[in-house]
Amino acid sequence: MSVEVTVEDHLLVVTINRPEARNAVNDVVAQGIEAAIDRLEAEDDLWVGILTGVPPVFSAGADLKMINAGRAADLATARGGFAGITRRERSKPVIAAVDGPALAGGTEMVLACDLVVASESASFGIPEVKRSLVAAGGALFRLPARIPFNVAMEWALTGDAVDAATAYRFGLVNHLCPAGGALDAARELAARVTANAPVAVRESRRAMLEAAGGDEERGWDLSARAMAAAMGSEDFREGLTAFIEKRPPAWTGR
Repeated sequence: MSVEVTVEDHLLVVTINRPEARNAVNDVVAQGIEAAIDRLEAEDDLWVGILTGVPPVFSAGADLKMINAGRAADLATARGGFAGITRRERSKPVIAAVDGPALAGGTEMVLACDLVVASESASFGIPEVKRSLVAAGGALFRLPARIPFNVAMEWALTGDAVDAATAYRFGLVNHLCPAGGALDAARELAARVTANAPVAVRESRRAMLEAAGGDEERGWDLSARAMAAAMGSEDFREGLTAFIEKRPPAWTGR
């Protein structure tokens, strides 16, 4: 199965299990994650979720071969957006447990979660610009809401990855742990949350999100416009082809 779901008391653990593709998101993964979030929301005995990937990678993001084949829309669900989670409205907290790289859409999945636990082997980044793409899964407005604006701008424009310690220093990561220990550390954090009153936790989460006042609908609209412009360029096909052929892209700027 591309997505595994297990229940541990009041905790739902969702694991992306597609190691042969570095846990990249395809249509099956997106649908599996959305179904897992649906279950988290529907079952009263489930209070917290954890999203993780089979090590040594959290997720390399979108399956670029599907995008190159013209199937980008299949990487999203009607309610959940990319990976079935980036636009999914929910009432219960989800913790990202990151061992290894969480890049491009992988970082955007992390940003869709409420709390982040990362091991020393984790890394983050939005390298879409390196492939003539745009990080349209929420990173362009969620990342500057989590870390300093100028730092988020550097990540977006360079496309460079950063290590877990750097992400922790800037506030993207709540807790650092040794390599291979992200899931266990996330379980410990989840236990601290589930020790509290479930309704109070949900209402506290809701109030904090509403008080933050972020206009996400405008963020989604601007991200979609940026992606459309990028995908309409001549460089769009070159970026994906170069990635698949494992060669440097020859940009034209058109």
